[in-house]
Amino acid sequence: MSRFSKLLILLMASLVVLPADAQESANKFRTVRILFINAPQTAPKTAHLHDGKSSQVVELPRMNLSAIYKVPAGPLNLRLLDKVIEDTKQIPANAPMALIPETMGDAYLICFSDPENTAMPIRMDAIDAGNEKFRDGMMLWFNLSPHVIGGMLGKQKIQIKPHERLLVEAPVDETDSYPVILLHLINGKDEVFPICETRWMHDPKTRQLVFVFTETGRRLPRIIGISDFRPPPPTEGR
Repeated sequence: MSRFSKLLILLMASLVVLPADAQESANKFRTVRILFINAPQTAPKTAHLHDGKSSQVVELPRMNLSAIYKVPAGPLNLRLLDKVIEDTKQIPANAPMALIPETMGDAYLICFSDPENTAMPIRMDAIDAGNEKFRDGMMLWFNLSPHVIGGMLGKQKIQIKPHERLLVEAPVDETDSYPVILLHLINGKDEVFPICETRWMHDPKTRQLVFVFTETGRRLPRIIGISDFRPPPPTEGR
């Protein structure tokens, strides 16, 4: 067998093995980022995130997404705990929980205050953070208020019913500011009330989570935008 033939065989073998190894490695975990929206001052700032086998300490930030945490692939029942619990049978049944199906990849864990939960005063929801639909530059709106929210984002008209989500295309193509006009329709009234008329900045490399919610003592709904920027994966050979 010639030297060239031997090199060709080795090359073909590497082409078969390496992608399988890479795929196996990628399938071992997914990532989550956490946000505790409208958390009271007394709410916990950290917790133990249990994935069914082990736990890790995670932050529960209020005004930005947490660091990126790895959790196993496959169907998961994630729980938030106030301490390490080795025996899963000892985990309280009412511990804050988020079910992640096998088909969901990366996820956001959105936490809300739940003072009546004696295990931890939190309720947790899992939101798909996959790039297939929610691409860089897009916005995902969460209307947590009891009002219809509407307005203009650049040239796009939006309307979000109470307690619904809306995925919005990028308002502009490049890094630039754009006009924003937001209004709300109070339940039971015909009059539309303004929320704001301003300009927002757009970053085509960043996804935006936008939350609309009410606060005690505040007449207008509050709006918070949270950026999710993820650095591109390292190029091959680095």
